Amino acid sequence: MVTNTVKFRREIKAWLIFFIVALLLSGITAFPVETELQWVCSWWPEQYSAFYKWLFTCYQAIKNTNEQYPFLAYGYDWLAFAHIVIAIAFIGPLRDPVKNIWIIEFGCIACVAIIPLAFIAGQIRQIPIHWRLIDCSFGIIGIVPLLICHRKIKQLEKAIAYKVL
Repeated sequence: MVTNTVKFRREIKAWLIFFIVALLLSGITAFPVETELQWVCSWWPEQYSAFYKWLFTCYQAIKNTNEQYPFLAYGYDWLAFAHIVIAIAFIGPLRDPVKNIWIIEFGCIACVAIIPLAFIAGQIRQIPIHWRLIDCSFGIIGIVPLLICHRKIKQLEKAIAYKVL
């Protein structure tokens, strides 16, 4: 029979691994953004859609910027690095979820903070509303596994306390 603490630890670990992998993939894909945009534009089925036009505009902007000012792509490198570093921080809750619950809370705050950033900076940078909504979805989707982990960690904490009593 599996005890509650073992069950909670397994579930927390599974959700955290999912979250860490998603952060790593999100970061790693920022490095080859020009190549990725070129690839997506080459196979996009609806080349007359507004979405395609936006993607193609982004591709042209990245391509031209990389040709004329390649040092600006260094910002994407830092973006990628930040995702990787944040993913590494979540190893703490993998090792000791109760002690490191604050990292889960930090992640939740970051997910919520995506929304005002997308709308404020997106407006200033003239990002179309549909793209800002896509950006917001990262925070909305990201907070789900973190909230599940937070709830499971609280349950784990109670189960541990109950065993001690």
